[in-house]
Amino acid sequence: MATSKLGRTLVICNPAAQSGKGAQGGAFVKRTLDAYSSAVSGYSYYETTSPGDGLRKAKAAKNYDTVIAVGGDGLIHEIVNGLMAISAEKRPRLGLVPMGSGNDYARTLHLALNDPMASLGQTINGTPVKLDLGLVNGVYFCETCSFGLDAAIALDTMKTRVPGGPHGTRLFAQSGYRIFKNFTHGYKYKATVDGSSFSGEEIAFACQVGPTYGGGYHICPKASPVDGLLDLCYNTKIPSKPAILALFTGARMGLHAKSSAIAFKQFKKLKVTFEKQPPCQVDGEPLEGSTFEITSVPAVLEVLVPNSSQWNPNPTKVDRPSVTDGLLGTKLADKLRNSNQG
Repeated sequence: MATSKLGRTLVICNPAAQSGKGAQGGAFVKRTLDAYSSAVSGYSYYETTSPGDGLRKAKAAKNYDTVIAVGGDGLIHEIVNGLMAISAEKRPRLGLVPMGSGNDYARTLHLALNDPMASLGQTINGTPVKLDLGLVNGVYFCETCSFGLDAAIALDTMKTRVPGGPHGTRLFAQSGYRIFKNFTHGYKYKATVDGSSFSGEEIAFACQVGPTYGGGYHICPKASPVDGLLDLCYNTKIPSKPAILALFTGARMGLHAKSSAIAFKQFKKLKVTFEKQPPCQVDGEPLEGSTFEITSVPAVLEVLVPNSSQWNPNPTKVDRPSVTDGLLGTKLADKLRNSNQG
């Protein structure tokens, strides 16, 4: 039984996240946990050095109460899969200090983005809530899984991202306009969703736990991590290129949902087979194959959710300007601000 807010805590940081700002976020977390000793019952700190480090470290975290991810969606994806390898009775809860370019899972949870002071305060004082995950071909995802041109955009952002260059929504938009402008065909598929079959030629085929991907594109505006279902967004026809570009632009605010070319389904189980292997991304990471089985895994991972989040069982209103003082206390907040500036 934990004797503090977070109990025995493992902090896993990707120092390269957000062009190196992940290291600053990790250093801030260490200073805070050193100063705010009542938050934890001791903590360990680990910085990743290569892909897969986060997964391996989280997979071995059965003796911890909480694992805090300091980084972007890629690190969170690794940690989620590591935690899910631990039996349910020994599985630590997950906390987030989002320090990435997209931060889509953090957006779903209503965490402060790239602001370690605020997001760590939200996490320390958050409420553990059991949230849904998705599972595709044995790989868990906490936010998104998409295919074809949809996925090609997400994967292209990973290849073209450079330190100091565009990132997040801006980079996703640049990749999307280039790919949609130059496409010549979609990816033909056959799908079965909860026993109902349909087929099509894909330009959009995204399965979501939460509403967004691509740094805030509301691809499935009604998706919820607490309803036990996944949400599918797909095209029912292929519009003209100008119309496709307009739909892509509107997707930033969820306006594509009004188009007759776009449809939505909620589901528990989906199987889709493509005529040829399409690009596929899972929380921004590549996944290969031509047949995919996707299922909802309801209420399976305990996550520390901000008290102001709509997913909190009893949400409370927190004014953004005073979020740090309100969550950490004015004296501690001032101390941490001063140490951060120094």
